[in-house]
Amino acid sequence: MEPTVSTTGGCLCGAVRYEIAGPLRAVVYCHCEQCRKTSGHFVAATACKPDDLEIKGDTGLRWYRSSPAAQRGFCSSCGSSLFWQPEHGEYVAIMAGAIDAPTGLAGREHIHTASASDYYSLTDGLPQFPEEHAGLWEAGGT
Repeated sequence: MEPTVSTTGGCLCGAVRYEIAGPLRAVVYCHCEQCRKTSGHFVAATACKPDDLEIKGDTGLRWYRSSPAAQRGFCSSCGSSLFWQPEHGEYVAIMAGAIDAPTGLAGREHIHTASASDYYSLTDGLPQFPEEHAGLWEAGGT
């Protein structure tokens, strides 16, 4: 994790706003089919401890159980994809693009590259993993 920060973010229409008061993990790019379908491309997500995330405005926040292992948070008004929360509750993934700039974040790695679509190439030099891997959501590298 990076040093403790205080940052804000939210959806396109403003119906969902949040504040993060704690360290954020470097950005992981996920190419799984679910992430591609919910984002329209692939997901770029950071993560924080659940206690470090405070929802300040939630009139549009809805949760969708996308698998037995996790749920996804989105705005029901504008459709913005905002969160991915695993059942174990050790962290909350936050879509990096929904965080107010400047974020100070950097990319860390690509996961589920075996599921990547055929219309783009991964040429940024970051590590690539065909699936998830142990330690995925732990601190490390920016």
